[in-house]
Amino acid sequence: MTTPRPETNREIATTADGIDITRGYTGPLLTPYDSVLRNRGGNDLVIYEQVLSDPEVKATLGQRQLAVTQCEWQVEPGGDKRIDRQAADYLREQLHGIGWDDTTTKMLFGVAYGYAVAEIIYKVDGARIGLEAIKVRNRRRFRYGKEGDLRLLTMSNMFEGIPAPAPYFWSFCSGADNDDEPYGLGLAHWLYWPVLFKRNGLKFWLIFLEKFGMPTAVGRYDTEATAPEKTALLQATRAVQTDSGIIMPKSMELDLLEAGRSGTADYKALQDQMDATIQKVVLGQTASTQGTAGKLGSDELQADVRSDIIKADADLVCESFNQGPARWLTEWNFPGAAVPRVYRVTEEPEDLDSRVERDTKLKALGYKPKQVYIEETYGPNYEPAEPVLDPPAPPTAIDGAQFADANHQVMQLLRKHYPAAFATAAPAPDPSVPMARQLDRQLATPAGAWVDQVRSLAQQVESLDELRDRLFELMPDMSLDDYAAVMADGLTAATLTGRYDVQQSTAES
Repeated sequence: MTTPRPETNREIATTADGIDITRGYTGPLLTPYDSVLRNRGGNDLVIYEQVLSDPEVKATLGQRQLAVTQCEWQVEPGGDKRIDRQAADYLREQLHGIGWDDTTTKMLFGVAYGYAVAEIIYKVDGARIGLEAIKVRNRRRFRYGKEGDLRLLTMSNMFEGIPAPAPYFWSFCSGADNDDEPYGLGLAHWLYWPVLFKRNGLKFWLIFLEKFGMPTAVGRYDTEATAPEKTALLQATRAVQTDSGIIMPKSMELDLLEAGRSGTADYKALQDQMDATIQKVVLGQTASTQGTAGKLGSDELQADVRSDIIKADADLVCESFNQGPARWLTEWNFPGAAVPRVYRVTEEPEDLDSRVERDTKLKALGYKPKQVYIEETYGPNYEPAEPVLDPPAPPTAIDGAQFADANHQVMQLLRKHYPAAFATAAPAPDPSVPMARQLDRQLATPAGAWVDQVRSLAQQVESLDELRDRLFELMPDMSLDDYAAVMADGLTAATLTGRYDVQQSTAES
């Protein structure tokens, strides 16, 4: 069965037209899936703003944001053409003008709330359209329609809102496990309960400290005491909590009741556990805020986890910007250019000490780095060092002119007193020379016959291919018998001559 050709841009399981069974009846605006936000906050993000007011949440979330903005951001061209590089240079200039790090920090609050919205204000920059500012708006002011379109709530239109279209608004969501949730699912969803338990525990801890942190005043009265006397005694016990001195009748008795037990450790353990839970939710670990330093605290493992979070947050903001404002500016100002890519360098810089150690080992094996490698790895401020020459030796008594050519002087003396030792003897005749000449003359006849055959054949053919084929046919007729007979005689003569030389050398010795 042949699969039918698909229709382009067709979407079946859409959330529009009320066919999403997970939402039930909805009005003109979609409601978040977030159960905490629905049940505890009435779909109002103000409950999550209270969560982010916790000091531990503020510290850990700020640490996560700073870990992203401390990474240098770059803009690279989307292609190799000249217009691609021009588009990248212009976008880089615009981001410098609006303060990209500050925008990134504010947009990263979308990780906590689930989504973030920014309004883009444009300006005329010569013949181009530039960025005047990117203002991150309060996400509570925005909702999403059934078509997934962003809408702005106003005092006069709180039920449906007014459109907040691109390219004037830039938004993204994070944390949701499906694309049907435009509001995302922020970290505040998981932080709500730890913060709530922590605050309630702190409230009970303060009550405990008020009751048992200082002695409680106890007043005793007689059974015959009147109502005014009881009231005066109660006022005296209350005054003990705030006043440094009190007065009372002699007939009254006032004691201080102290607690016989302490439960402070239980409340502190609860607060520490909730803080650790907050750190794990925001940072993915606890070592960066309360871990043990060094290998005992698994710093290498924690650093890897942090790197993953940093890269994920940086990619979330940069990729959504590349798909939105970066694409819009490129289409308007540089038609046909590839969209530049904005990104942050989240990789840790390479340890040059380990690189130097490796290069040293390679040099010991006989390899040396090229100048291009040195500049790319260590920077351009290096050049090959001049070779260090050995210092000249100090002059001695034999360094004079009379000893400038000592070898020549010695050889002259030896030739003068022992002339026989330097007499040139006539070279012994080499028997192989005449034998080689004779062999060459005898081989000329069979070799010449071969040459004549090939020359005759070359004059008969019309192409090299035909010459090749005719040579293959002629090879069986080109006999090696005469050539082999001459070579056999030559080898026999060489063998006999060698034996004769050996016998002569033995006889002389």
